[in-house]
Amino acid sequence: MSPAPPSPTVEMPSSVTALGQARSSGPRMASNACCCCPAAVQRRLPILAWLPSYSPQWLKMDFIAGLSVGLTAIPQALAYAEVAGLPPQYGLYSAFTGCFVYFFLGTSRDVTLGPTAIMSLLVSFYTFHEPAYAVLLAFLSGCIQLAMGVLHLGFLLDFISCPVISGFTSAATVTIGFGQIKTCSRATCRELLRLVPFLVVTQQILCHRLESQRATGVKTPLPVRRVGDAVLGLVCMLLLLVLKLMRDHMPPVHPEMPLGVRLSHGLVWSASTARNALVVSFAALVAYSFEVTGYQPFILTGETAEGLPPVRTPPFSVTTANGTISFTEMVQDMGAGLAVVPLVGLLESVAVAKAFASQNNYRIDANQELLAIGLTNVLGSFVSSYPVTGSFGRTAVNAQSGVCTPAGGLVTGVLVLLSLDYLTSLFYYIPKSALAAVIIMAVAPLFDTKIFRTLWRVKRLDLLPLCVTFLLCFWEVQYGILAGALVSLLMLLHSAARPETKVSEGPVLVLQPASGLSFPAMEALREEILSRALEVSPPRCLVLECTYVCSIDYTVVLGLGELLQDFQKQGVALAFVGLQVPVLRVLLSADLKGFQYFSTLEEAEKHLRQEPGAQPYIREDAVPDPRVTLLKA
Repeated sequence: MSPAPPSPTVEMPSSVTALGQARSSGPRMASNACCCCPAAVQRRLPILAWLPSYSPQWLKMDFIAGLSVGLTAIPQALAYAEVAGLPPQYGLYSAFTGCFVYFFLGTSRDVTLGPTAIMSLLVSFYTFHEPAYAVLLAFLSGCIQLAMGVLHLGFLLDFISCPVISGFTSAATVTIGFGQIKTCSRATCRELLRLVPFLVVTQQILCHRLESQRATGVKTPLPVRRVGDAVLGLVCMLLLLVLKLMRDHMPPVHPEMPLGVRLSHGLVWSASTARNALVVSFAALVAYSFEVTGYQPFILTGETAEGLPPVRTPPFSVTTANGTISFTEMVQDMGAGLAVVPLVGLLESVAVAKAFASQNNYRIDANQELLAIGLTNVLGSFVSSYPVTGSFGRTAVNAQSGVCTPAGGLVTGVLVLLSLDYLTSLFYYIPKSALAAVIIMAVAPLFDTKIFRTLWRVKRLDLLPLCVTFLLCFWEVQYGILAGALVSLLMLLHSAARPETKVSEGPVLVLQPASGLSFPAMEALREEILSRALEVSPPRCLVLECTYVCSIDYTVVLGLGELLQDFQKQGVALAFVGLQVPVLRVLLSADLKGFQYFSTLEEAEKHLRQEPGAQPYIREDAVPDPRVTLLKA
């Protein structure tokens, strides 16, 4: 297969460009619209927005992109099943349902749903390497995600800040990477010690084990490690790196180039795009060659269940040698995973969709994405899938291959099904070190080293939730995410409770809150006003500039009322400037004694420079006519 690389100047049809844009401006409009009207149906089935205008040109581009993603998805699915602690066929079972569901429900033309490294790591944490638990977790996670999409709860994801997400993904990258290094470094302990005699820690471990053997009389064999796996793993990683660099540094192709140059360009583009499949195939051929000679220096994937997965309901109980584990007990065993897995799945998928929508200049519907990922997990559980989400790596391949619509996912899904039906016998010879190399090269870009330097330069305090999340995720994933989110929330609450204020000294003191005014901030604002205006000699009049205050609550109204009384007792005045209509309406409704409002700062200062004992009043002529009309109404 040597398709020519897609031209970057391909124009999208209007219906495809508008993919994801046929949505209401908000939940309120959606609730008022008829659920059966064409706009509502098109909003829930985005396929209706682009399918009527589908053309053969985009069919060609989607086919190339789907084929490229499929050749990437198959080896990655086998590798991610290893990360999840499941048999390899479960990775393939999880790789095709999202392709078909997203074809109908997706609002991004680039996103591909399937198993990912981070989701596989979470599955290994919460399902104890048991397929039944993994499938049930997919079903329950999908139900939670569907409920969040129906109830428009996607805004909850906004409370997970970027430093928290980056800390989690970086910790997951380290965990996954070091977990796969064990697979790639199967050299014997004696050879390792000969190569690196300076590893004192390793020697101490060996000595401790020998002392334990002498004390107990029980010999615990050292793990058998092979040099072949280490060498093959390093070679595979080197090949993947070279092919990736070739892809990243390929010059653009132009129609005026000679035919031979364009064909060579297309061949290199195809090889670098399908690099995972090529490297895994190369490793399998090497392993098969050794198998023929009767000597096998590699650990192989082994037997993979043949054929398509059976369609059946998720397991709501498990029968073991010790008895039957009920549904309730399974849910209790998974514990926090029922919250962490759906949340991280939504975060990863929506983040990928938003990133590529911004890059390619189209919009997505976040709540529709929740429905798509939720339905994918629910339906996938009926074909033995474990939880899936949007894959950044495969989505990047999809976008770079020139995909035009979600129809490219159909090609990927069919390719995965064909591999399940016809190629599973060949998966036996794939070395595990080759799959480990695929995983390491896939997760390496997820470790964001630049964010530490960026946050140090931009806002150092944001390093706190990042580091808290990063460190605690090595202990327990849910504790890391929860602690990072709590630290971010505390930082947010602190800024709301202690907003910055701008103070202007002059004949009249002017104080302006630099952000909104809510009940946690009232006490701090009161203390600052008292210290600057009333606790000095003589007391001073003050103007409270409220341009940035868009709403207030009852606690703020009470606090302002007490301030007005304190100013009256001292014989000075407190005036308000720049009140927005909702705030002005609340203050007028509260009927605060001594309340004064002016539309401009100049008018307030002019009035307050009069004698201090003058009777306060509200100047309705200073309020713009639309506001006066609205307030009277």
